[in-house]
Amino acid sequence: MRICVLGSGTSHGVPMIGCRCPVCTSPDPRNHRMRTSAAVRLGERTVLIDTTPELRLQALAAGIDRVDAVLFTHTHADHVMGFDDVRRFAELSGRPTPVYASPASLARLLHIFDYALTDIRFGMTGIPVVEWHAWTEPFEIAGHRVTPVPLEHGTHLATGIRFDSPQGRSAAWCPDCHGIPAASRDPLCGLDVLFIDGLRHRPHPTHFTVAEALDAIRDLAPRQAYLVHMTHDLDHETTECALPQMDEVPGGIRLAYDGLVVDV
Repeated sequence: MRICVLGSGTSHGVPMIGCRCPVCTSPDPRNHRMRTSAAVRLGERTVLIDTTPELRLQALAAGIDRVDAVLFTHTHADHVMGFDDVRRFAELSGRPTPVYASPASLARLLHIFDYALTDIRFGMTGIPVVEWHAWTEPFEIAGHRVTPVPLEHGTHLATGIRFDSPQGRSAAWCPDCHGIPAASRDPLCGLDVLFIDGLRHRPHPTHFTVAEALDAIRDLAPRQAYLVHMTHDLDHETTECALPQMDEVPGGIRLAYDGLVVDV
């Protein structure tokens, strides 16, 4: 299992338009953050998590030329508005691209992208050709188990995603959350790798702060953890150097960055 972080930033992206703060003008490439997304390699298959507005740029930067499924965490604009570029992957494969989302997110996607085709017989006409799936239960791809995990995100639920490999390795992607429901704690405990929301230091109503993310990591006790979905409040090197080392997390806690590749 290989996780490629395509983007590690918030809805504004970093640098932000019109901002001249030290992070937005930083020469450190780890401070240049596209909207949060990932591509996960499962055997010979690749699943895409969310379709950010930068999807085309992210795919080119990561060398992605096939997508076997798209998994949506939720339908905020920074996670869905690159959906139109999914059409290219259907063109390359010659078949519809499976799309998985919670029932609530799926209803919203069907409204936003009501022009998407579901029948390959219409041909490739510059329009996404997809198979819609209401995602409430685990499914398997290339022998890997892919499980939706509900997360609190404002007044709505977002979907965290747990991956389990045939070799018994596990990872989870939880980019947008400010709380973990009691029923979701067990699926997120004891993972090999956990990616979790760590927006900034100041409180936010729908996202974990860095301190809140650290509390969640301490409770969930993964072997290794990465913060994602950071604003321009967080300089990569300064923030990472200040992260505590915990006995519960033997592999350490770090900040993710665009282009990071983690083998699980």
